[in-house]
Amino acid sequence: MAGLEVLDWALASLSRAFCSPLAVFVQIQGCFICLTLAIGWAFAASVRNKATRRMKRSIDNGNSFSFLCDDINDLEHSAQLKLPGVSVIMPLKGFGEHNMQNWRSQITSLYGGPLEFLFVVESTEDPAYHAVSKLISDFQDNVNAKIVVAGLSSTCSQKIHNQLVGVERMNKDSKYVLFLDDDVRLHPGTIGALTAEMEKKPEIFIQTGYPLDLPSGSLGSYCIYEYHMPCSMGFATGGKTFFLWGGCMMMHADDFRKDLYGVVSRLRDGGYSDDMTLAAIAGEHKRLISSPPVAVFPHPLASDLSFSRYWNYLMKQTFVLESYVSKVNWWMNRALFSSHCYLSWGFCWPYFMATVHILVALRAPCTSEISLKEAAASSCGSLLACCLVICTLVELISMWNLTKVEIHLCNLLSPEGPPVSLGSFNWGLVFLSLLVDNFLYPISAFRSHFSQSINWSGIRYYLKDGKIRKIERLKENGSKYTDLGGKHLYGKRTGPPTKSFLSSLCRRLAQWHQPKKFDI
Repeated sequence: MAGLEVLDWALASLSRAFCSPLAVFVQIQGCFICLTLAIGWAFAASVRNKATRRMKRSIDNGNSFSFLCDDINDLEHSAQLKLPGVSVIMPLKGFGEHNMQNWRSQITSLYGGPLEFLFVVESTEDPAYHAVSKLISDFQDNVNAKIVVAGLSSTCSQKIHNQLVGVERMNKDSKYVLFLDDDVRLHPGTIGALTAEMEKKPEIFIQTGYPLDLPSGSLGSYCIYEYHMPCSMGFATGGKTFFLWGGCMMMHADDFRKDLYGVVSRLRDGGYSDDMTLAAIAGEHKRLISSPPVAVFPHPLASDLSFSRYWNYLMKQTFVLESYVSKVNWWMNRALFSSHCYLSWGFCWPYFMATVHILVALRAPCTSEISLKEAAASSCGSLLACCLVICTLVELISMWNLTKVEIHLCNLLSPEGPPVSLGSFNWGLVFLSLLVDNFLYPISAFRSHFSQSINWSGIRYYLKDGKIRKIERLKENGSKYTDLGGKHLYGKRTGPPTKSFLSSLCRRLAQWHQPKKFDI
């Protein structure tokens, strides 16, 4: 009984504290964060919906190929002959359960102009090398595709190194270069849509898109879905945006041949993140980044995506804010760092406070503790908790609606593929992932800030003054699996280690203090 009395007293004290002016501000702020997200997702859904309605009108007008182009006359042979050449460069690392389907979607594009595919690996020992070799042999009479062995990077991230080697090997007549991650599942008309937009608006510096994560069922996969959803607002603009996703970037090939604005040299000399570097260059020179409404790609996550792999992914995402190419870029990254951390915990704290208010209301009829009954009698806590519940429901409904709209758009853009469904989503896990991801983001961000090093697919990068200054290869002791796709990086795939969450957490804490000793 004494224990319950102490608990009642603690709940009463917390409830009173959470009705102070500062606590009330924090809880009202949490409601505003929820509503802001809901409004942003509603706007993004309206942009995607416009693209869906335009496709349906085109179908009703007799264009059964609306998933390829708005005007069926663009499919005439004479129009196809005028299409510019495109080089598609795909930096690869490892091989996972969804890679083959993704690569097939990329090389079976229905773009009618000159098109070449360059799969770039660091060495022939990479499992991706043999998988891609077989894929190319299966399609050798139908596509222009080849494998490029880039070797090891020494001054930048391996991904950037592979991209730049691919640029060196691309066809000299290509007008555009399209960089794709190996986890991008293209639609048949994606390359044509991106190219048409570049031709229509030559002022576009970079054209991009964004993935629609399809959780596999684990909490880690839902946390990644939740992490990407707020970012998706910045890509569902139907045109101009300030955001850039490195998984899909189309640029003018001559910008690389001429090293315009130092795009090659800035990437090569210490570059860690391709999209953050290029976005900074675009902002510095006031060049246009565009994201067409049809550039949304289904992204199935690995079926065995563990929570530790999500944590590794989150650390890689927060680490990009430690790299920069100029003083202005540094200030922008600091602003993103500060605002994201503040808003993440500003989102989480109201739920803890609301939980206390609800526990007080439930416990009050069952106790003789006067202070608890007085706290329950106050309408302040109950009102704030009810407001947060309502705002959370509005937020989740808006997130559900945007996901539904994007899934419908993806199904229209890929009519030949297996339909994507919303039925497998667990919205209880979606809500839990909202809390987990926003709670962990500041922890990951501060860890990245103080460590200045990161393990990316078995390679540890060290930053100094925003650029890579040291690279360590961790093939023997490093991770054998990438984060999202569960790709095997080195040899024959085996089952993932079965460690408890507590042992994993202890190892992470030890790594915080001794990052070189504990390379995961």
